[in-house]
Amino acid sequence: MSFQKYPRIGLQCARFICKEAAEKPCKSPHQVRIPLATRQELKDAKRIMLKFGSEVMIHPKGNLLAMTRWANLIEQMAELSYQGKEIICITSGAVAHGRKKLGNIVSNKDFKVSKRPAAAVGQPNLMYLYSTLLNKYNIQCAQLLLTESDIYQDRNRKILKDSINKLLSLGVIPIFNTNDAVLPQPDVPCPTLCDGIKLKDNDSLAAILSSELQTDLLIILSNVDGVYDKAPSESGARVIYSFTKETRKIVEIGEGSARGIGGMDSKINAALWAVAHGTAVVVANGMTIDSIKTVVSGKKFGTMFIDSSICQDDNTEQIASEARRQSRTLALVSNNDRAACINKFAELLDARVPEIIEANNKDVEDAEKSGYNQVLINRLRITPGKIKALSVGIRQVAETSKHILGKVLRKTLLADGLELTQITVPLGVILVIFESRPDVLAQIAALTIASGNGLVLKGGDEALRSNMVMKSIVDDALKTIKCEGAVGLVATKEEIADLISMDQYIDLIIPRGGYQLIRFIQDNAKRIPVMGHSEGICHIYVDKDAVAEKIFKIVIDAKSDYPSACNAVETVLLHKDLMEGDFFAELCCRLKQTEITIHSGPKLSKFLQFGPPLAKSMKKEYGDKEMCIEVVDNMQEAIDHIHKYGSSHTESIITENKESAEAFLKKVDSACIFHNASTRMSDGFRFGLGAEVGISTARIHARGPVGVEGLLTTKWILRSKFAHTAGEFNQKDGPKWIHKALPIN
Repeated sequence: MSFQKYPRIGLQCARFICKEAAEKPCKSPHQVRIPLATRQELKDAKRIMLKFGSEVMIHPKGNLLAMTRWANLIEQMAELSYQGKEIICITSGAVAHGRKKLGNIVSNKDFKVSKRPAAAVGQPNLMYLYSTLLNKYNIQCAQLLLTESDIYQDRNRKILKDSINKLLSLGVIPIFNTNDAVLPQPDVPCPTLCDGIKLKDNDSLAAILSSELQTDLLIILSNVDGVYDKAPSESGARVIYSFTKETRKIVEIGEGSARGIGGMDSKINAALWAVAHGTAVVVANGMTIDSIKTVVSGKKFGTMFIDSSICQDDNTEQIASEARRQSRTLALVSNNDRAACINKFAELLDARVPEIIEANNKDVEDAEKSGYNQVLINRLRITPGKIKALSVGIRQVAETSKHILGKVLRKTLLADGLELTQITVPLGVILVIFESRPDVLAQIAALTIASGNGLVLKGGDEALRSNMVMKSIVDDALKTIKCEGAVGLVATKEEIADLISMDQYIDLIIPRGGYQLIRFIQDNAKRIPVMGHSEGICHIYVDKDAVAEKIFKIVIDAKSDYPSACNAVETVLLHKDLMEGDFFAELCCRLKQTEITIHSGPKLSKFLQFGPPLAKSMKKEYGDKEMCIEVVDNMQEAIDHIHKYGSSHTESIITENKESAEAFLKKVDSACIFHNASTRMSDGFRFGLGAEVGISTARIHARGPVGVEGLLTTKWILRSKFAHTAGEFNQKDGPKWIHKALPIN
């Protein structure tokens, strides 16, 4: 996502630029406003125009007003007004409501009420309801019925603009409608204002007024979820969440509105014109409760129209599609060139430490102001030491990448002149969803470049600045091998639901975050494999033959080195013999000195008259300087406990008895099992992998810390000298199977 062509910081910077842009001297007094470029900026909109379509206003069972829905729209308008935002409303519904009113007094059922009298009757009833509902919130509204002369004549338009600005300054909500009782709807557009648009319906009226009144955001509410790539009624139709003038060329437009005179084609044309003239536009479903607030909050809701000359389209599907396309290019880059690209990435990281730290400090500051807990803030924070460790690990990845792709795993002579080879190839495109830790972005990007995979990343909102800087460094490195776009970054949480259904682009999902995030991905990614771990409930079993100083050293490191990491220990299982003497008291004392809170397991609490409080659950990932201690009778009970309450992540045994250690290593069914070592050793960098995309507890494909090799699959290459066919092997005088293993050079 980029909107650097015209520098702007929120709404505090200049909202106008010369039409020839900042690079050239201004040759014209006419100036063009810059529309808000991303959904995140919509919450900063000060002046908001709402356009209610007929389908939103009218009940589907007749020309009755949809009062429940309408009341919700009015409530949202009031809430935005209380927030200090200026609200302008353009309403439809007068014609449909008027036809209902007139239909009640006409006995002839075949009589069709024409538009103009219907509008004349429906409009005052419509305004009465607006006024009544808004008065409940102590908000005054004003009616403005417009004809072409009010828009097309400069003098009239200036008077109209002045009146509206005065109303808004008084906190009044102007309610607009075209005066359908008298409007002739000419074919000739306004020569001074409306180049490229005609005043023919409320959509075009909204676009013209949004430009004239310098509106920040125009929300067009319809009865569908946005603009679709084809008619919504057609099978496979999908909402286009980001729309540019280039998108317009490939979209099939369905039927117009059943009640109003506009339709989706009208909305698209009006929206594109409004964006080109400085107003952000979202077309959304007004039938959905709190639709206005959802748009203004910046969530992915409805179709946002984007000026592609200002903001590169951040459409999620386009990012995923580009990652797929560039992944095939990346896979063809030589191993040495990919290694050079990764080394360049490490160099750029070292060179841009101040920039990374500055962005990260702002993220941390915002997270603290927002009340994020200390665990998340610790994960979010980057230090120069972390960046240095990153660059060291990335250089290790570069060295590994020199021999990773195209590696021959097996070569077989199937028959005379028929040779089969199995080689390593990339998986394709990997989606990684992670929280808090921006250093993860750098690790995963290096690994996917090394393995020739495309990558789509979704980082946490709390790390947006840090992630954007990291992503820019990745992009600069990828430019050296002409593979920009192989790594994509999406901005908002709403993108996740789309991404995990894009099996046409994405081959593997790796979620890295809290239990709820990972469980959501695992439950909802129906067609794409998910690799990762749902929880990091790690155990240390302290055997009766353990040495006290080793116990203290390992247990304290396993919890205090990085308490929020998934490989931090959560439960320590003590052999019952260790409860004799002073060992337990000394252990508790050492843990408390390190500010580690202790919880008791059920059996431990029975040993102690006074002691740590009872743990609420034995299957808990604390993610902080807390742990549970439990007592077991023997090693087998410890193993059974681990299998019952653990998450198959990492377990460790502390003992001087080699037979017990080997039995534990053999029997425990987890991804990583250690002897006399901290669970914190479970890490791709520490394993010599350079970095990791995550730790997998899955039983298919990679398990444990996943490095470059875990991101590869294979393909089979068959070479024939004699045009072999399957059928000829069944012939009496045909070729014969040999199936001889050949040496791998």
